[in-house]
Amino acid sequence: MAWFALGRIMFVTVVAYAAALLQPLSVGVPVNVGFGLALAALVVLFESRLRETAVTRVFGALIGCAVGLGIAHLITSGLFWADNGDRRVEFLHSFVLIVLPYLGLVLGAKQGEWLEPTRLVSLFRAAGPTRRYKILDTSVIIDGRIADVCETGFVDGTLVVPQFVLKELQLVADSADSLKRNRGRRGLDILQKVQKMSGIEVVISDMDFPEVKEVDLKLIELARALQGKIVTNDFNLNKVAQLRGVAVLNVNELANSLKPVVLPGEIMKVFILKEGKEYNQGVAYLDDGTMVVVDNARKMISKTIDIVVTSVLQTTAGKMIFGRYVEAGMGAGAPAPAASPERIERVRTAAPAAPAVPQQT
Repeated sequence: MAWFALGRIMFVTVVAYAAALLQPLSVGVPVNVGFGLALAALVVLFESRLRETAVTRVFGALIGCAVGLGIAHLITSGLFWADNGDRRVEFLHSFVLIVLPYLGLVLGAKQGEWLEPTRLVSLFRAAGPTRRYKILDTSVIIDGRIADVCETGFVDGTLVVPQFVLKELQLVADSADSLKRNRGRRGLDILQKVQKMSGIEVVISDMDFPEVKEVDLKLIELARALQGKIVTNDFNLNKVAQLRGVAVLNVNELANSLKPVVLPGEIMKVFILKEGKEYNQGVAYLDDGTMVVVDNARKMISKTIDIVVTSVLQTTAGKMIFGRYVEAGMGAGAPAPAASPERIERVRTAAPAAPAVPQQT
C-alpha cells in the first residue's frame, strides 16, 4: 500500500508540474496547476476502480476497443467519396469514431472471461460430452447429507467447491463460538469424505467475482459462468437463484420428496415412544421425524406394534399421521374414530420435536 500511495503522489506531482510548465490554459500558472491536479485526480479515481476489475476483463475491453477503432477507420476510409467539407459528413465521421470503439470497449469487457486460460484451452479440445457442474453451498456442506446422497450414486457430474466457499467454511471453523466451530469442522470433514469417494469428481474452483461482495450472489454468477446448478438447503438462496434463472438442487426438498406416502386404511409398524396428549393415546416417530399419534396404544409404550392409519394431516411444519392400534381379537375393519379439527389442533400445537427413535430388531 505504501508503494501505491507513493506512486500516486509522484504521478499527481508530475502532472501538476507539466501543467504549470506548459500552461495549456492561458489564464495563469495557479489555474493551470489546479487544472492538472483535477486531471490527475480523475486518473487516480479511474485507476482505483480499474484495480478491482479482473485482468481478463481489462484485456477484453482493450481488444474490443481496438477492434471497434479499426472498423471505424475502415468505415471512414470507405466514405472517401463524400464531401468532407460538409458538416454532416464530418459529424458522421466523428460519430462512427466514437460509437464503435465504445461498443467494442463495453462488449469486450463483458465477454472478458473468455480470455481465461481454461476457456482458451477448451476451444482447442476435442468435442466431448458436456460436463455437468454442481456448485456446493456452505450450508449444504455443513449440513452433511450431501455425503450420503453422493454415496448412494444419485449425484452425477462434477461437484464444484469455490474458493470463497472454502474461505467462509474456514472462518466458521475458526470461530470463537464452540457451536459454530464444531459445525465448521464437521463441514470440512464432510468435504474431505466426499473427495475420497470413488466415482465422485470434486473440483476446487478459483473463479471469483471481485465486483460481487455477497457469497450467495457469487454462487449465482459462478453457476451462470459454468452453466451448472447450485446445491444448497438455504431457502433464501433457493428463491434468489430461481428468480435469476439459475437451477437449484435443494437437499431439503429432496428429503421431503422421499418421505413415505401412507393412505388411510394401510397397516404400518411403529415404535410407541411415549404417552400421548389425550386419554389412552401413544406417540411414535418415523425415521424421518414424522409424528404418529396412535389411539389405544398407551399401554404399548416401548413396544413395536402394527397400527391402522386413520388419517394423514399435512401442516406447514410437516406431516402428521393418525392411527389406531388394533388389539388381538378386534377386527381391523372396525370403524376408526374421526380426528376432529379441535383434536388435530391440540395435538399439533403440543407436538414436541422428534426425539431419536431407538432401533428395534
